[in-house]
Amino acid sequence: MTEPDRRPTVDFRAYAQQLQLDLRRLVEQGPELARQARAVQATETSPDGLVSVTVGPQGRVVRLDLDPRIYRTQDAGALAALITETIEHAVWTAEDQVVALMSGVADGEQVRAMLNGDDEVVAGIVGEQLRGRR
Repeated sequence: MTEPDRRPTVDFRAYAQQLQLDLRRLVEQGPELARQARAVQATETSPDGLVSVTVGPQGRVVRLDLDPRIYRTQDAGALAALITETIEHAVWTAEDQVVALMSGVADGEQVRAMLNGDDEVVAGIVGEQLRGRR
């Protein structure tokens, strides 16, 4: 008779131990990290310098600055697209800052998926962690 494979048990124990350490770090550092995450702001400026946007950690626009040169063209659609694109870049920058901030206590890809509400990715990462693949 062959001996049962003990690897899954060993992997799970190692994962459980790591989870305990991560949880301890999160409990110790969590309040300060949350305060820092709430304070994140990111500013991006369009390539032509006409639009500057500052967003908070959840992508809320905090400030929008428009250079007076925007009035030289009458293309409202192009201006709207430029503003939207600049906001999007600022949101990505803010997200990167929050992920970097939290990476000391959590998997960065998992944090990003949580910020984006991607439950399938979060579940996949947790599954990989449980199987010792992460």
